Amino acid sequence: MLPWAWAVERLAASRNYWIVTAKPDAAPHAAPVWGLWLDDAVVFSTAPESRKGRNLAHDPRVVVHPESGDEVVIIEGEAERIALDADIADAYEAKYAFRPEEPGGIWLKVVPRVAYAWLEADYPRTATRFDFR
Repeated sequence: MLPWAWAVERLAASRNYWIVTAKPDAAPHAAPVWGLWLDDAVVFSTAPESRKGRNLAHDPRVVVHPESGDEVVIIEGEAERIALDADIADAYEAKYAFRPEEPGGIWLKVVPRVAYAWLEADYPRTATRFDFR
């Protein structure tokens, strides 16, 4: 079993995150985004007219995972709209050398309800489920 701190380290360090949403016909859609692990949530932005933006307006349920398939962390939750504030802009600038400004799309946070983690090299022995409900 892996500790939650191990998963948090990977969530915080990841450069890219895969966002998986559902289209209105329930077909899946996956797209990579830049994002942050901030205040116990994944924070990212998207254009409201993008496929993921339209999907999330229809159904806020989402799966998020960092890019690694060797050190796996998968979170499930609901995307909630938030305002871009100085803390987000500062953290985003420190991570990506790019400072987001308004307007620039919608900002969302995903607080994990359930998460999964494992080391590919030691699966299934390290397979871990975290339930935050």
